[in-house]
Amino acid sequence: MPSRLEEIIARTLQDLPALEDHAAKMREITRRRTDFRQFRTALEKAQPPALIAEVKQASPSAGLIAKDFDPLKQAKDYANAGARAISVVTEPHFFKGSTEHLHAVRETVSLPILRKDFTLHRHHLYQAGAIGADAVLLIVAALEPPALYDLYHEARDLQFDVLVEIHDERELDIALNLGSDLIGINNRNLATFQVNIETTLTLAARIPQHVLIVSESGIKTREDVERILSVGARAILVGETLMRAASPVATIHELLAIDC
Repeated sequence: MPSRLEEIIARTLQDLPALEDHAAKMREITRRRTDFRQFRTALEKAQPPALIAEVKQASPSAGLIAKDFDPLKQAKDYANAGARAISVVTEPHFFKGSTEHLHAVRETVSLPILRKDFTLHRHHLYQAGAIGADAVLLIVAALEPPALYDLYHEARDLQFDVLVEIHDERELDIALNLGSDLIGINNRNLATFQVNIETTLTLAARIPQHVLIVSESGIKTREDVERILSVGARAILVGETLMRAASPVATIHELLAIDC
């Protein structure tokens, strides 16, 4: 496991005991929810590329991305410009995220919401449900296969859609054996933090057609999008490019080839 990922995981686990006292209540809230928005269906029904637009303030590789951070305005712009889902980064220590951001975004837009965080324990699933997430991220590199299996099936039982994130062929095999029908290919190398869209182009060729492929990281231009679509990916997750854009709306239109 890359050292930076180990560091993030260790810090995430330090916060876990604080969730234990509220776990039963959060689980009950999640179990009783009848308002889940269908994340995968929204992507599947869209004309490719379906855009998952991400709200995030910072990252370990890029540092502070958005100095004047307004998650609600950002989410509104995304929804108005043609995004099919919103990803909200909630990890607080390395990405400056917050569960409050996700809750507020859900109250502001009607699109499905992905909680982008390091889901390592069932308590994280209960927390995601309690704050209003419709989908959760499971990172293969962050979990041993038995834990991944348990969390995946627990999440599905709780009605979440699950984006299973991979970075290489070994992780792809694990995701396919899991039975995932929604796989995110992260173009960022977790060891070097370098980004290469060739990762999607290589791995997508091994993914069955019934699996919806999401390409993540490093997507900056319409040319990038067209290369990704050429190998069968149906969706893209774009964060930093949109957070840095002077006009997120114009950038989305460019990426999706929407004439204005």
